[in-house]
Amino acid sequence: MTLQRSIEILSDLIAFETVSSDSNLDMIVYLTERLQALGARCIETRDEAGAKANVFATLGPDIPGGILLSGHTDVVPVADQDWTSDPFQMVRRDSKLYGRGTCDMKGFIAAALAFGETLDTSKLTQPLHFAFTYDEEVGCLGAQNLVNDLSERGIVPDIAIIGEPTEMRVIEGHKGCFEYTTRFVGLEGHSSAPDDGVNAAEYAARYIGKLLELRHILKSHAPADSRFEPPWTTVNVGRIYGGVAHNVIASKAEVAWEMRPVQSSDAELVRTTLSDYVEHILLPDMQAVYGDASISQDAVAEVEGLEPMDDNAARDLVAELTGANGTGVVAFATEAGLFQRLGVHAIVCGPGSITQAHKADEFVEIEQLDMCCRMLDRLGRRLIA
Repeated sequence: MTLQRSIEILSDLIAFETVSSDSNLDMIVYLTERLQALGARCIETRDEAGAKANVFATLGPDIPGGILLSGHTDVVPVADQDWTSDPFQMVRRDSKLYGRGTCDMKGFIAAALAFGETLDTSKLTQPLHFAFTYDEEVGCLGAQNLVNDLSERGIVPDIAIIGEPTEMRVIEGHKGCFEYTTRFVGLEGHSSAPDDGVNAAEYAARYIGKLLELRHILKSHAPADSRFEPPWTTVNVGRIYGGVAHNVIASKAEVAWEMRPVQSSDAELVRTTLSDYVEHILLPDMQAVYGDASISQDAVAEVEGLEPMDDNAARDLVAELTGANGTGVVAFATEAGLFQRLGVHAIVCGPGSITQAHKADEFVEIEQLDMCCRMLDRLGRRLIA
């Protein structure tokens, strides 16, 4: 029954076109109304514009701790993808459910809601929390807002299950994802007199050279027991922009880059090294010619990794619920590291495969959704007195 109810709810969720560039408020209203109908105490947090929101809800006793089921409501765009059916209308074909977000990750949200409907909340011995967030796909912005709010309120669940698609494997670690855009402003001029100007493109190139030096250094910092592939922190230059013509000194340039740290010390090394390089070498060189030259940086996303821990109650619980004989790590980032920063034991486990995410004809296997429902049903039996 829980599986069928999950499929029905999933059909509703797919119909909400919650692409990250758009509002998710209609879906949040839907989720909040369903949770409140179960007797949940709900907290809403919005972005600065008020166009997007998280909902955090609690069933059961009003005491510290508890179990958190978490998922993001936003999905990636469908533009320029060749779908064989309407991406925002769930379609069942054979053993698969198709639609944008079926596996990433509205399938888990649907299963969590259906699970909540089965519970006699008066018998819960500890709180059961739900967290449904905005803008995970563009930097985990909603979860950062939510975690800050929970910290201020003193709400710290004991365990968090983040239902990203892992084929119901228990994932206890993933790399972080730190994305930046670094901008250089120099002085335009004629290319025949390069010393009279400040070439922003050239300084951007020197900055990229430092990034590549760090990339090499980070390989030697890989922990001996790293389970990631590759085992070290990576650095990638994703986009370079600058200049207007062959014969004009470039007055503006920007570099879009990222790092995926396996440990927080690597992220700090990169940020400190680059900051010192800019402050003590690049910027003084630029301003010696043009006092108004500048280097600035926007943090697009700073998503902490989920660091494997010897003591992880979430890992132990979900391994028991799923019958897993082992755990793994993945390269893609999730919101789990943010909850770990809050002091929550966190794990990633959910229905579907990451290989189906972000593609045309995204789908989740019904068998995967059923496995998730059965895991949650077993969790329910542990939460009832």
